[in-house]
Amino acid sequence: MARRRYVARGVPGGYRIWDNKARRWWGDLYELCPDELLDELNGKADYEKITALLKRCRAQKR
Repeated sequence: MARRRYVARGVPGGYRIWDNKARRWWGDLYELCPDELLDELNGKADYEKITALLKRCRAQKR
């Protein structure tokens, strides 16, 4: 099985997305694990779908 580029890691206060290739955090802090966002980032990486998922994840924080 190939190593995934983006993975969710638990941090104090929620989850952050770690980029294994760039070796840095990607995106914001999420209270809930962003499984759908990770699947899209590691899969087809459709820009419009990622944007919609980011908006939905940010809305859940409020």
